Amino acid sequence: MAEVLLAAQGIEAGYGKVQVLWRAGLDVRAGETVVLLGANGAGKSTLLRVLVGLMPAWAGQVSLAGEDITALRTDRRVRRGMAYMSELGVFPGLSIDENIRIGGQFVPRAVLGPRMTELYETFPDLAGRKRALAGSLSGGQRKMLGIAKALAAGPRMLVMDEPSAGLSPLFVSQVIAVLGRFRQSGLALLIAEQNVAFLDLADRVFTMEGGRIGFAGTVEALHADDALHRAYFGLGGE
Repeated sequence: MAEVLLAAQGIEAGYGKVQVLWRAGLDVRAGETVVLLGANGAGKSTLLRVLVGLMPAWAGQVSLAGEDITALRTDRRVRRGMAYMSELGVFPGLSIDENIRIGGQFVPRAVLGPRMTELYETFPDLAGRKRALAGSLSGGQRKMLGIAKALAAGPRMLVMDEPSAGLSPLFVSQVIAVLGRFRQSGLALLIAEQNVAFLDLADRVFTMEGGRIGFAGTVEALHADDALHRAYFGLGGE
């Protein structure tokens, strides 16, 4: 069995005095795709922000490849192989090229140059518009740029918050196809979503409701549980 790359246990967190997460936890193994499934307001984004260091944990522990990173700054987590793609994913006022370079800001120039060439080959729609502002792109192109920006760091793990947000079903399918290619290359993925289409990528799934983890297991087991199937397979809609 592959090593546990990311592990979170007993995470409690919130905003001000309002608690959002209640002893939440999950794990992702090396090369594995895990989907965190839940409705808007379930606490998915908050958990991801704690995992990548954008919010402090009130309690609990986060580890990466066996190292306790609970108190580590976000940039230190990036240097250790974790990349994060928010729901927006890009800086609209910067060019495509500038966005990707920001994603690879901790990478040596000798490595970043060839990596950017590879990314532009992977995303040809971006290659012809390197100087265009990210804000001028379509929703689907912005998602592709967000993925390219995150991958510029050369991560072992990509943490994604609602990659389907604002996309048509066609673009959702395209994003899933692109992620499937990187998944095959050994990249670990943690995807917070309400769109069940992303379960096509998943090795395992965690469900979240009211800031707590509910189900944890395989997609097959989720399908087999009638109550969970009714509760979650109405989500996403498209």
